[in-house]
Amino acid sequence: MIVASSWWTEHSRRTSLVLAVLAGLATGLSASPAAADLRLCNMTGSRVGVALGHRNDEGWVTEGWWNLRPRQCETLLEGALSSRFYYVFAVDYDRGGEWGGRHYLCTREREFTIEGFEDCLARGYDRNGFFEVDTGEQRSWTVQLTDPARQGEALR
Repeated sequence: MIVASSWWTEHSRRTSLVLAVLAGLATGLSASPAAADLRLCNMTGSRVGVALGHRNDEGWVTEGWWNLRPRQCETLLEGALSSRFYYVFAVDYDRGGEWGGRHYLCTREREFTIEGFEDCLARGYDRNGFFEVDTGEQRSWTVQLTDPARQGEALR
C-alpha cells in the first residue's frame, strides 16, 4: 500500500461522482485465471485511491490506501475469499470525486489498518461511507471503478 496524497485534506471541494461498480469473476482480468483474489480495476482516466473494509478472524478491519494509476488493476486481498460482502471507498485524486456508499467505516489520511468500525472520530480516525460489494460467495471477484460518463455503457 502507498500513502494517499494530501489531496485527501481537500475533500470538501470534491463533488460526488456517480457510483459505477462492475463486479464479476476475475476470469480474463487476471494474469492467471485460476487465481482466487479480490481485485479492483481503475477503469477511469484518473489516479484513484482505494480503501477496503472486510471481516477477518478478529472482526471488522479497514485498510488503505492502494493508489491506482488510470486503467490499472490491483489485488486487494490474495487468496480465496472468505466472506460474501466487502466494502470499498475510493477517491479520484485528479478530478476530485469519490465512490462511496451507506456503510460507514473508519479511515485516515495516510496508510492504515484499523480494527473495528465503532467510534471512528472519538478514536482519532475519519469516517467515510463505503459501498457494498456482494461477491455471492465466489472464490474470486473483481470490482471495476468507471467514469460517470461511461456508467450507462458499463452497466449494460
